[in-house]
Amino acid sequence: MKMSISRLNLFLLFFHLLILQFSPRISAIRKDVGFQGRRICKNTVLGRYLLSDDNGHVCDALSLNPQSRCCPEKGEKFSCHGCNVVSECCDSYEYCVSCCLNPSRIKEEQVMNVKVAKPATAGKYSNVFDFCAGRCRHNSESVVHENAYLSDFHHCFSLPSNSSAANYTFLEARLNGINVLVGRTCYGVDGRRGQSCDSVCKSKGQSCVPNKLLVLNQCDIMQKYMSCKGTCLASIGPDQPAEVVDDAPEDLNPGACLFTQTQSMLSCYGSHQHTRRLCPCA
Repeated sequence: MKMSISRLNLFLLFFHLLILQFSPRISAIRKDVGFQGRRICKNTVLGRYLLSDDNGHVCDALSLNPQSRCCPEKGEKFSCHGCNVVSECCDSYEYCVSCCLNPSRIKEEQVMNVKVAKPATAGKYSNVFDFCAGRCRHNSESVVHENAYLSDFHHCFSLPSNSSAANYTFLEARLNGINVLVGRTCYGVDGRRGQSCDSVCKSKGQSCVPNKLLVLNQCDIMQKYMSCKGTCLASIGPDQPAEVVDDAPEDLNPGACLFTQTQSMLSCYGSHQHTRRLCPCA
C-alpha cells in the first residue's frame, strides 16, 4: 500500500514537471497563432483570365493569394493599360477598375453620393472600389441600340452623365482654374461655320484643355453655361459638347444641348456649322 502511494506521488511530481517545462512553449505558440492582422482584399472575381484587387493591382487567378485574396504587390499599381485617360474608358474591365482606383482620378468623397442605379430607391456606393467595380461594368452609356457597344473602350469609370446635384458640385470642382467659354457661328466666304474649341481658346490667348472636355460633356454643366431650351440630348460628334443654334433646321433640334455618347470622339478641333461649342480653356 505504501509503495503504491509512493509511486502515485512520483507520477504526480513528474506530471507537474512536465507542465512547467512545456507551458512556456505552449504560451509562445498561442501568441504566434494570430491571423487577425492579415488584410483580406476585395477583388473583381469576374474575369476569365484576370482580376483586380482593391489595392489597384491586376493579376491572373493563379497568382492570387488564396488566403488574403490579394494580387502580388509587384508590377504597376493603378495601371491604365488599354485605357483612354481622356475619356476615362478602357478596353478591359480589370484595368478599368485598376485605373479608376487611382486617388488622383477618383476621390472617395466624389463617389459616396453616387447612386448604384437610377431608381429613386437605389442605394449609394460605400467606397471607391465598389464604385469602380460597378461603374466599369457595361452600362447604358456605353451601348447603342441596346445591343452594340459604342466602341472597344466600353468599360468607363467617369461619373454618370445624369449626375445628381451632389455630383454636380464635384464636377464643378474639377473645373477649377479652367475658363469655360462658349463658341459661336459665323458666315464666311464658304458659308456658315462654327468655331472649334482650339479656335475659341486661342481667340482669348489660351489653349484648349482636352481632358476637361469630359467634365463639360454633362447635361448639368452645359445647362449652367448655355440655355439648352430645357432639352439635353445624347448625340455623336466631334463638335460636342455643344448647343444647336436657334435658326438651325428643325431636324437638328434648334436650341438643344448635345453631349456625345462616344467619349473617345471628344476633341478640341471638331466644329459644326449649326452648333456653338462649350470649351475648356486655360
